[in-house]
Amino acid sequence: MTEIVSEASVTSPPQGKIMLVGIGPGSFAQMTHRAVEAIAEADVVIGYVTYIKLVADLLEGKEVIRKGMTEELDRAVHALESAQAGKKVALISSGDAGVYGMAGPTYEVLFQAGWTPDSGVPVEIVPGTSAINACASLVGAPLTHDFCSISLSDLLTPWPVIARRLEAAAAADFVVALYNPKSGRRTQQIEQAQYLFLRHRSPQTPVAVVKSAYRRRQAIVFTTLDKMSDCDIGMLSTVLIGNSNTFVRDGLMVTPRGYANKYDMQGDGSAREGEKRGRSLSTGLLGWMANLHADFAEGISLTQLAQLHHLPADYLELVLRTPLEEEETPGADEAEA
Repeated sequence: MTEIVSEASVTSPPQGKIMLVGIGPGSFAQMTHRAVEAIAEADVVIGYVTYIKLVADLLEGKEVIRKGMTEELDRAVHALESAQAGKKVALISSGDAGVYGMAGPTYEVLFQAGWTPDSGVPVEIVPGTSAINACASLVGAPLTHDFCSISLSDLLTPWPVIARRLEAAAAADFVVALYNPKSGRRTQQIEQAQYLFLRHRSPQTPVAVVKSAYRRRQAIVFTTLDKMSDCDIGMLSTVLIGNSNTFVRDGLMVTPRGYANKYDMQGDGSAREGEKRGRSLSTGLLGWMANLHADFAEGISLTQLAQLHHLPADYLELVLRTPLEEEETPGADEAEA
């Protein structure tokens, strides 16, 4: 006689999961709904001791594994082992797990262990508000134009690599957020960053130093590039350096988007002479290419043009070999400012 076993009587082993959770600045109000949900769903919560404290109210009844500042790989290994044992794991990072967070180290550990997305433990990345966004929201609108972030920590990155990135960002006029700007042992990095920026930026360039954004000891200081390194800066600080157009007014740091390049901001807001609404600037790519071709045709050398535009000569040579074309009129769904 054949025994019939119902599906309900068969117990399959629980499937583990790793959730890489960005908890934002640390304030419960700044966490995403999914971040809170993921921690609630987890059997095990793993994180740096300070981050564990920030979510202490959410950890009742859970296995909690606290790790030190330099134990990132240990956190990832514990997460994998717990997930392989059938547990759901929330591996938490402040800010966003993918921005100087645990997402990268965890994937490195997983791949080294032979993990693949199809055959291994499921992994979910839960995004969070990074320090650059949190700090910017507290000081105004400094990121309205192109920006980048650079970590001054040389624990894992050679200083010449960091210095080249600082030099390039300063020369390119990015708004820059400096992460990990200073610690008890690393005191010179912020001073050398300041030196590199002063080679390209005005000493009066606005700078905001934000400490412990959205946390209990939050502090905000507005200063200038030439006085930046004199501020109280530590590992809980993020330093925002403006570009050549950034200004501070009424306690707000603002980087213009560039509307004044195209529109009469003091008048009726109409397009300036030579500009058209919904079309690239006259100095945009196609207009600039036309002017470059004309200047070259008039006898200005490639070397002179490279110096004039601060661009590599081989790039300008490529542009000069590119046929000129007219800009198409955008449709309603393509039109920008």
